[in-house]
This record gives sequence, structure tokens and C-alpha cells, in this order.
Amino acid sequence: MRDRDCLLHCFHAALEAVHGGTVVRRALGRLKGRDPIHLVAIGKAAAAMAEGARTILGERLVRALVITRHGHADPRLSRDQRFICLQADHPLPGADSLLAGGRLLDFIRLTPEQGHMVFLISGGTSSLVEVLPPGAGLGELQRVNGWLLGSGLDILAMNRVRAAISCIKGGRLRSHLGQRRTEAYLISDVPGDDPAVIGSGLLVPPSVVRPLPELPPGIREWVTAMAARVPDCTDTSGVAVPVHVVATLRDACRAAAAAAERCGMNVTLHGEFLRGEAVPCGERLARELLAGPPGIHIWGGETTVTLPADPGLGGRNQHLALAAARVLAGHPGTALLAAGTDGSDGNTRAAGALVDAGTVARAGALGLDVEQALAGADAHVLLKTCGDLVTTGPTGTNVMDLVIGIRQS
Repeated sequence: MRDRDCLLHCFHAALEAVHGGTVVRRALGRLKGRDPIHLVAIGKAAAAMAEGARTILGERLVRALVITRHGHADPRLSRDQRFICLQADHPLPGADSLLAGGRLLDFIRLTPEQGHMVFLISGGTSSLVEVLPPGAGLGELQRVNGWLLGSGLDILAMNRVRAAISCIKGGRLRSHLGQRRTEAYLISDVPGDDPAVIGSGLLVPPSVVRPLPELPPGIREWVTAMAARVPDCTDTSGVAVPVHVVATLRDACRAAAAAAERCGMNVTLHGEFLRGEAVPCGERLARELLAGPPGIHIWGGETTVTLPADPGLGGRNQHLALAAARVLAGHPGTALLAAGTDGSDGNTRAAGALVDAGTVARAGALGLDVEQALAGADAHVLLKTCGDLVTTGPTGTNVMDLVIGIRQS
């Protein structure tokens, strides 16, 4: 198997192991009782998770609400009259996100008080569904989220801000459940797999309220004012909500490692969580690959990119891979894949990129400037022209990013 094919094989094996349908079927197969189920699925993996639930629950599933990203829907669900299927906005919340928030509250309200609710939550939920406090407008919400996405802040800090100005995040949705029996199954897209952070914690209030990160003037004042208007509805005196994390980045890394071993490769599974700016991270990983033992090297995490004033096309994984390509240049038998497990990266339709020792030379031969692409957060066109993009489409999961490298000798 060629080096690039081997990396793609490992990546797809990881995706299969944490696919929403697979993990939900396994989890709900252990669900006890025979009472009817009222299902809510939210996130980028919502359609896959809901289809898994539909398969395993059969006629026990009486009604369902599915809220996913535009382009991530499953037509099989729309043809089932039990399902209400909505598509909303990501990565910036939009009018459809506010509509979805209202429909979510309506769905809960119309569920019988003695009903049994099951929530399936995955990454992207923070943007896809929202209920704002009085006086908060969509324009301001988008301005805050736009700043957050380009700020370089990690997901914990971003979701802290999102929860502060939401009437349903930070555990506040739980106050709408009343005495309805409820449980939740989550695919984690956050470091530490904290249910209070996944999807900004719709059903789980934080155990410790972190201070807000430093915000720029204008945004800081608006966030503070709106946070003061959010109702204090984190009362947890209702029924307990068991929460089960059914897929994590660790699961994906292990599956990639197992696939590499089945191909006869030596594997180094790096335990660190990748974070920080994508360019220095990519350069460091490439150096580790060159200095480490031959075989497959696997990392996972989620880096950031602080965007310039006028960014081009790309995402953190394409950015990381292109930075790594500069270090791998001139080292035959090396290649590195960096991709989002949700199938998307930044403002493009690519999941990431797969670079090798010849990427920089190919770019130069085509008149493309690697340094300029990195400086302008504009890696996408260069990588596409060089044939180095990884494109999967929606994957039915979201457990952050994988970086898989190979060195033959």
C-alpha cells in the first residue's frame, strides 16, 4: 500500500469507529424498558446518530426532532413521518439557528410529562440551535461568534462566552424538561470530553463557572449586558439526566492505530492533545515525525488559527499540513495527513490535507508561494492545485482533528 493510501486508510478506519450511527446503535441497544421514545438529535452528526436510533429503536421511537448543519441531512429521515428535520447555520449561527431553538422548546413542551426523552448531541450544536435573552439580536450574536472564530481562543473559552448569553446553553435547557425521564448520548468534540462543554452544555451546567475570556471593547459590553438578562434557570431539582459520552477523539486515534497495525506498520500513538496555533504545531509534528521511529505516528486535538484582516480560503488542518510540508520538503518517504473528523475544515468543503516531501516543490513548480499562503490563511487553493486536499463530505461524526504521519526509514 502506498504511503498516502495508508494514511487515508487509517483516517477512514478512525471515522468508521466513531460514526454516529454505529455508536448510537451500540449505546441504545442497552436501553432498558419498552416505553415510547421522544428523540432529539442536534449537531453535525445528528442525522447519522438519529438514523442509528431509528434502526435500533424501531416502533418504540414515536417522534423525533433532528437539527443539523445545512448539507448534512439524511433524506431517509425526512421520508419518515415521525421525524421533523431542520437544517441550521454553522459555523456562524443564523436565523435558522434561532428558528431551531424555538422548535426545540416546542418539541419538549409537546412531549407528555411522563414521556421518555433521549437526546443525541454532537459538535456544532453551539451554532445550530439558540434561544436568546430579551433584547439580543441576531446581528450582535453573529458579530460575537465571528470574533470568537477568528480570535485564536480554544473551544472551552468560546463555549464559555456562548453559554453566557444563551437561554438554553450552560445547562439551562434542563429547566424545560420538567419531570420527563431524559437521558443524553454525546459525541465529544472538546478536550477532556466534559459534557458541560460539548454543545455548550445544553443539559449539563458547569461544575465550576469559568471567568469570561478577555473580550474586545464593544463585544465585552454587549456580552455582559446580555448575560445579565439570561434567566436564572439552572435549577436541577427536576429529574436527573444521565449523560453518556459514546465517542471520543481517543477512540478515533486507537482505531487509526489498529488499522495501521493490521497493515503491518509500526505505530507510535502520541498521547498529547494538540492545541495552539496551527503553524508552529505543524512544524513541530513534522520534526517529531522525522526524528521518531519509522512507521505511523498518530496525534489528535484541535489547533487554532488567528486570522489576518482579510483571510483567504482554508482551515486549521490545511494550515497545519502546509506548515508541516515545509519541514518535510526534501525528506523522501514521509507524508502527513491533517483532517477534521467531521469532514470540514474552515471555510472550505475539504476535511484537511495530505502533504508529503514533494508538496513544496510541486507548489513552486506551479508558481505558488507557500509563505504567502500561510501568511494570508489561504492554504486551500495551493493545496488543491497540488492535489493534496482530503475531501470526505459529511462523515456522520465529529471528534475534533486527527494528524497521521508516516516515515518509511
